[in-house]
Amino acid sequence: MKNFKFTAIIEKGENGWYVGQVEEVPEAISQGRTIAELKENLIDALQMILSMKRESVNQQFEGRKTIKRKIELA
Repeated sequence: MKNFKFTAIIEKGENGWYVGQVEEVPEAISQGRTIAELKENLIDALQMILSMKRESVNQQFEGRKTIKRKIELA
């Protein structure tokens, strides 16, 4: 399976910190003292958001007969 790549939009704030947002998932926003720290924080934010969305969808289908299949984005 190929990895899906995301795009980080990064700005350097007046306070010297870097602020970023994931272009494909705008809810994923974070900051860091360095670009490397920001990248780690954005990955954490993205994982948290995707996990919360997964839980929300699973709750919607709770108790219903469903089929799950993995799909791949190339």
